[in-house]
Amino acid sequence: MKVVGFAGYSGSGKTTLVEGLIPALRWRGQRVSVVKHAHHRFDIDHVGKDTYRHRQAGAFEVVVASDQRLALMREFERATELSVHQLIAELDDTVDWVLVEGFKRSDLPKIEVWRAASGKPARYPEDDFIVAIATDSPRELPQATIRPVLDLNAPQAMAAWLTDNQHQFEYRSELHA
Repeated sequence: MKVVGFAGYSGSGKTTLVEGLIPALRWRGQRVSVVKHAHHRFDIDHVGKDTYRHRQAGAFEVVVASDQRLALMREFERATELSVHQLIAELDDTVDWVLVEGFKRSDLPKIEVWRAASGKPARYPEDDFIVAIATDSPRELPQATIRPVLDLNAPQAMAAWLTDNQHQFEYRSELHA
């Protein structure tokens, strides 16, 4: 499996980029999974649904499945921050690509998503794990770089770049166990 992170400040376009890359990679015959970091309490369940009721009753884990999908919900008894590697270990290892959104401080190879209009600083000058920059304003990058500069608004071209350079995204789980 190949793993690539997408790092950038909130509002930079990470979700839109990942959303465009999924069908672009699938068009190339690739199976894609996504790991997303959420900063706040979130819920994928709804009040009144059986699974919600089971969790409210105190279940540690609830797995719900149909012939179309499977979902696992796990309640932590106290705040628990899982590493990106722990989350990747939860995935089916037959997937071709894992796109990781967030986890900007991880030790994964990452593409920085940066927009000059955001007014936020770029991370690539200090982060050796950033292998490329995706931007809509390449002429406004704050510092020259030898890293590839990719068009943030061209997911098909980015998918082609990823597959052309897939060797550098090969994930070795034993290195992160």
